[in-house]
Amino acid sequence: MPATIIQTNDPRLRQVSRVLTEKEFNTTAFSDLLNEMRATLAACPDGIALAAPQIGINQRLFIVSPKAFDAPKNKTTENYLIFANPAIKRQSRQKSELEEGCLSVRSVYGLIKRSTRVTISAQDEHGNRFERSASGLLAQIFQHEIDHLDGKLFIDQARALRTITND
Repeated sequence: MPATIIQTNDPRLRQVSRVLTEKEFNTTAFSDLLNEMRATLAACPDGIALAAPQIGINQRLFIVSPKAFDAPKNKTTENYLIFANPAIKRQSRQKSELEEGCLSVRSVYGLIKRSTRVTISAQDEHGNRFERSASGLLAQIFQHEIDHLDGKLFIDQARALRTITND
């Protein structure tokens, strides 16, 4: 069942998220949380990633939808990428100014400078550690979602903010 995505004025979005402990992986509660996050993101046609704080959960966890990779619509929820306890290990000095929006800052878009390449370390849904490098959209997603885990919103750094309504 999808959760409600909390919005800008909710103080939970400004908290630094806590690290998941080893004993939290491979539990029914963790599996249920991942399923709730998948269902929530799947219910957002314009969403491609979701951090746990966006549904009021103070944990260092985010997911990326297969939509981020132009995946066919028949992909299952198992194709979501899971990043627990992520941290940026390396990032390029080269930055690009990119347009960005956020499911927790509905209808607002702005320009933000992000590194063009990043490498993050994280754990998968079973607690296994891994590193993943990315460029382009995925690098932008990694930086945006890790900002959420650090209590930051893209509007804190973005310029040329504008509101788009679908009237």
